[in-house]
Amino acid sequence: MPDVFQILADPTRRRIVDALRDGERSVNQLVEMVDIGQPGVSRQLAILEDANFVVVRPEGRRRLYALRPEPFQELSRFVTTYRAIWEGRLDRFAAELERRRKKKDMKRRKIDD
Repeated sequence: MPDVFQILADPTRRRIVDALRDGERSVNQLVEMVDIGQPGVSRQLAILEDANFVVVRPEGRRRLYALRPEPFQELSRFVTTYRAIWEGRLDRFAAELERRRKKKDMKRRKIDD
């Protein structure tokens, strides 16, 4: 499977993925939503399809594209493994900010007295 980060690194592909979050879309709908030409949207959809980010469903003459959950679940698992590190650091950062705020408040009170 291609690297999730490489696939999502392209801003046009991210816009297409964002447009597909609410459900299936045709190529023409995506062209209107992401404001690039049909060849560009089709090229990016082909990349997303090859990487298993989207699934295509024919409906008459149209092809409807939808997101597949698996790559996003993989991304979520990856991020979750690092969340504890970030949360711990953010908690320590918040505690330090609170300590500094209290220290500053105490200095202000001493000056005001």
